[in-house]
Amino acid sequence: MIELEVPLGDRSYPVVVGAGARHRLLEVLPVGVRRAAVVTQASIPVEVDPGVEHQVFTMPDGEEGKDLGTVEDLCRDWAQWGLTRGDVVVAVGGGVVTDTAGFAAAVYHRGVAVVHVATTLLGQIDAAIGGKTGVNLPEGKNLVGSFWQPAAVLCDTETLGTLPPREYRNGLGEMAKYAFLGVDDLADLPLDEAVAACVACKADVVGSDEREAGRRAILNYGHTLGHAIERRERYRWRHGAAVSVGLVFAAELGRLAGRLDDATADRHRAILASIGLPTTYDPDALGQLMEGMQTDKKNRHGMLRFVVLDGLAKPGRLEGPDPSLLAAAYSAVAREQPSSGNAILL
Repeated sequence: MIELEVPLGDRSYPVVVGAGARHRLLEVLPVGVRRAAVVTQASIPVEVDPGVEHQVFTMPDGEEGKDLGTVEDLCRDWAQWGLTRGDVVVAVGGGVVTDTAGFAAAVYHRGVAVVHVATTLLGQIDAAIGGKTGVNLPEGKNLVGSFWQPAAVLCDTETLGTLPPREYRNGLGEMAKYAFLGVDDLADLPLDEAVAACVACKADVVGSDEREAGRRAILNYGHTLGHAIERRERYRWRHGAAVSVGLVFAAELGRLAGRLDDATADRHRAILASIGLPTTYDPDALGQLMEGMQTDKKNRHGMLRFVVLDGLAKPGRLEGPDPSLLAAAYSAVAREQPSSGNAILL
């Protein structure tokens, strides 16, 4: 097992990475907990034993279940069961589960402890780490949420063997982001070490900027366009596939703005294509995507803000780019339109 820490002073917490990590759940529960509300989805073939009295609460599958209605349902079910502020919520699943259950835990009784058991690659390297919780609105992704740090995160790499290929590729899109941000040799590391390297990167960033006042925004590299694509596709595209296109767009934006060299920009497209992720999108979609990007949480006073690179492992910001620059960058990712059938399965 590889043990890391998200450094937040007296709120620091452990992240355990390795095959079988879920079996360490009891030892990472907050002291004195007597009951655990286990939140998961019917499609997740992973069971946990908290070692205390517990009940399983199942939320809907897919992004469609990541909404305020599900949060209300969970909180009402917990209230009827008698969950108290001294108990714990255990979220078992990918980012949809940890985001939704984490937010519900943050608002139930004004805050109940939560432990994440991440079962997807995307969840283990990103979504379950750092305390961002939230749900979607029709107007955009993750627009309602809170910062609510978990008591612990267990990244059981054994569960990754249960993932469909498209779900594993979904995580690779997020892992590619870490490679561009400077995590070295990810493709050559054993799986446990690769996951731990991504966790270490995010833990360092979160420890220095918990509430995204500055540095933490770099973790949104590729996500501004990616979230707009997800919304336009009504979440039929996997998050990692949408972010993959967003990464290529951000690289082209950096190149055209004179911030990123040609070789590094081209490397984005080559790496993402090599792992089976999309690098292009609908050439007629820019207008709708611009509307979607206007709701991005990084924007300030109506001004679009993008994370771009000034070189490999040198993230920075581009604020209020000219619309002509955005159109030129988008044209570089709109050279061909993927079929809708493949897009849904990515």
